[in-house]
Amino acid sequence: MTIRRFAGFALAPFLLCAVLAAARPAAAADPGPAVTHHSVTIGGRAIAYTARAGTSPLRNAEGDEIARVFTVSYTADGGDPRTRPVTFFWNGGPGTATMWLHIGSYGPVRVAVPSDAAMPAPGTPLIPNPESMLDVSDLVFIDAVGTGYSQITGKGTPKTFYGIDEDAKAFDGIIRTWTTDNDRWASPKFLFGESYGTMRAATVAPRLQANGMALSGIILLSSAIDYNALDVGQGPGEDYSNIAFLPSLAAVAWYHHALSPAPPDLERFVAEVRAFAIGPYADALMRGDTLDAVTRRGIVAKLREYTGLDEAYIDRANLRIDPTRFEHALTASRGIVIGRVDARYQGPELDRTGDSASYDPSFSHAMTDAYVTAFTRYVRDDLAFKVERPYIGGAQVGDDWNFRRTNSIVSPNGARDIREAMTKNPYLRVFSVNGYYDLATPFFGTEYTLNHLGLDPSLRSHLTYGFYRSGHMIYHNDEARRALKADLVRFYREATTR
Repeated sequence: MTIRRFAGFALAPFLLCAVLAAARPAAAADPGPAVTHHSVTIGGRAIAYTARAGTSPLRNAEGDEIARVFTVSYTADGGDPRTRPVTFFWNGGPGTATMWLHIGSYGPVRVAVPSDAAMPAPGTPLIPNPESMLDVSDLVFIDAVGTGYSQITGKGTPKTFYGIDEDAKAFDGIIRTWTTDNDRWASPKFLFGESYGTMRAATVAPRLQANGMALSGIILLSSAIDYNALDVGQGPGEDYSNIAFLPSLAAVAWYHHALSPAPPDLERFVAEVRAFAIGPYADALMRGDTLDAVTRRGIVAKLREYTGLDEAYIDRANLRIDPTRFEHALTASRGIVIGRVDARYQGPELDRTGDSASYDPSFSHAMTDAYVTAFTRYVRDDLAFKVERPYIGGAQVGDDWNFRRTNSIVSPNGARDIREAMTKNPYLRVFSVNGYYDLATPFFGTEYTLNHLGLDPSLRSHLTYGFYRSGHMIYHNDEARRALKADLVRFYREATTR
């Protein structure tokens, strides 16, 4: 898989929804922002809140409009803007709208996706969200330009927005504009990104802080910060991703009861595989063709024990198990394929004679339909924003995306940005959120990246981790969503206590 294919994937299946030309201006002016009033019960307490939905102009340094950006904000009534946190949310892609986090995770309503890895039925309803983050923070959901109802206008062009640093510059402007327009400069501020959205959070943070907007916290959900750790079609000798993925493959094999004997405890088992991956396995891969036969046989045996695949397959794969092939091979004997975004999901394999997964059952058309349908109705009926154009769940920006950082020729990596943000703001805290069954962004790769930031010892406690028995979209498991909410409450308390 090339980097560009990954870009379409970071949340690849999300691009199945309505896709239109991102650079086309609106045929007619959007309606003004809609303001509505609601209430949600969280932890047994009713919270009245105001929702504001609409598009607002984004301008360049000369004051010319270059885009109109769609945001939905939820502010608890009666909150003190000097002390009440505000959190900015976005999804990834690049090119993915934020409806997934908006009505899937911690907004005041969520789409009732089944928790047991079953596909949602057509017409799946929105329900009140008792795990909403509105009890601890005001919430602002932002659609990247070219997605949702955000679009390029005026003097804007795709090159203005479609790149890592270009995107970061745009979000820096979006957040500053919203903060100014809503008089929230005094509020503690948090960034919450999912998938490629973690790269966005990493690159936006130092920009905001360099221009006087210090942050209190960053939440990195299912991180795509260092592309070296991802399945992006590495060539011979580029073995880092194989090491990064192995603990995820083992966790998925454990979930699907493919291991014999079956380890009784997932967390203890994963810790064992981590140690093997960074130790004997990494050493064997680094030795390449010089690896001796005896050591090779031992590594093959351990990989069989940890992944459930037969030794002949592992040997033919030269000890390097491709995640896409694993999604097919683990359950191929039953004619089943497991999910990439969330390996808890499974479905009939379309090509039983192939060697790789033919599709991702964790993101079929049914999942996309549930979100697109529910969100479109919600915006119009509940939020009263009646724009006369379709919501773009995913824009075709992948082939146009500039993955090269400014003055850099290396693979995309936002680790340096996180280190800069944390070092220059010693109050900033970062929370890394990971799903055991995510075969898109491996949790061990994220750990490796963040554990190599080179932070001063005084700052290391400001970086914390959470691990949950779910996939890329952790909130699709009810138990995991509740556990993460409790961890987020603690994180916000620590990040705002001086």
